Amino acid sequence: MIEKRSLMLGAGAAVACRAAVARTILVKLRRDVRRLNEGDYRPLLSSYAEDAVLRFNEGRHRWSGEHRGKPAIERFLRNFVGARLKGELRAVWIGGPPWALTLAARFDDRATGPGGEQLYANRVMMMVRTRWGRIIEHEDFYFDTGRIDAFEEKLRTLGLEPVAG
Repeated sequence: MIEKRSLMLGAGAAVACRAAVARTILVKLRRDVRRLNEGDYRPLLSSYAEDAVLRFNEGRHRWSGEHRGKPAIERFLRNFVGARLKGELRAVWIGGPPWALTLAARFDDRATGPGGEQLYANRVMMMVRTRWGRIIEHEDFYFDTGRIDAFEEKLRTLGLEPVAG
């Protein structure tokens, strides 16, 4: 009887620990997106491992391709902020053990021009893999990738060039 009770207590503690880790990551992610929207990408960047990879759809835009390592991801995020993009987490799903969580998130992003006109809006599904709370792999899947290329053209017309590599 004692073994069964110990097993049940251990299982309960493991489930509670996983839920606490997932909740902590979700709170940090929401806070980091809020800061990103305010123009500060550094809190979000701190979530990435040094050797993390961020994959973005190919195209004729500043975010295109694979961004490997923190310096490349920082350039990606600087371009996000520089383009006046804002995002909103619509839903987040988290699965896996605390040392290897996978997150799937619905993220809507948009940008407005100097006169307040909407330059861009899109929907994104993000897949994020973590190792002990650090992002090791991040991939974005866009509803309409053509909108990103059109947005790039608008940015260049406004004189907003990509961040130098």
